Amino acid sequence: MGHLSASSINDYIDCGLLYKFGRIDKIQAEFKPDALEFGSAVHLALQDFHTEKMRGRFPSVKELHQSFEHHWRKLTDGRDDIKYAEGNNPDMMLLQGQELLTAYYNKSSWREYECIGIEEPFSFTIPGCPLPVIGSIDLMEKDKSGTIIINDFKTSARAYSNDEVDRNFQLTLYQMAVRANGYGYSDILLRFDCLIKTKQPKFESYYTTRSIADETRARRKIVEVSKGISRGIFIPNDSPSNYKCKNCSFKKNCDAWFMEAAA
Repeated sequence: MGHLSASSINDYIDCGLLYKFGRIDKIQAEFKPDALEFGSAVHLALQDFHTEKMRGRFPSVKELHQSFEHHWRKLTDGRDDIKYAEGNNPDMMLLQGQELLTAYYNKSSWREYECIGIEEPFSFTIPGCPLPVIGSIDLMEKDKSGTIIINDFKTSARAYSNDEVDRNFQLTLYQMAVRANGYGYSDILLRFDCLIKTKQPKFESYYTTRSIADETRARRKIVEVSKGISRGIFIPNDSPSNYKCKNCSFKKNCDAWFMEAAA
């Protein structure tokens, strides 16, 4: 394992066995959840949208719909490894994605701020962790006062609570990345742009900030995760409270691992 990322750190903390199967053993998942591919298509469509905006042209909502359809078809056509939730199918999810993007187009702040980065890659290191932390930020904007706004796109089945946003580790890591890569003295705002898959699709923006103490806690967490990985410690989390367990794409491997240990 040559690096860490927000998703790999979260995987390790949520379930060490999930991390091991996917990122150490490189076992092929039994299936891909439809929500994962759906989120990817939304991200790609918004990336196209903001790329055009950065070039000085405001695309229409129809173009946003067409972009989503292009990416959704490309990601799903001919695939038999995608597991669709009950009641879902590709055509229905295509329409759902377009409705969500209409809500984004009408309600988001994309007209207000200057776009300064799209899928902005980063890499940084912290003392005590031998692995670099890498990733990319969906969207970076700047307001008229010079404040940097770090934005992550989310597709979700429900709205977020303020506490979830304020405690989100990914946003903390993104702020650390931006500070380490040329914006150390800038004022920074963090934001989730959330496309919510309710019966009536809706869009919400959630703003938050992070303190030096938040960054200190995140650094300690990253160091401890790297220690656990280097020592081969992968603790399974098969408790009923772990929502990832129910639809885990490594269920057969997990069951076999427990039976092997018992034998």
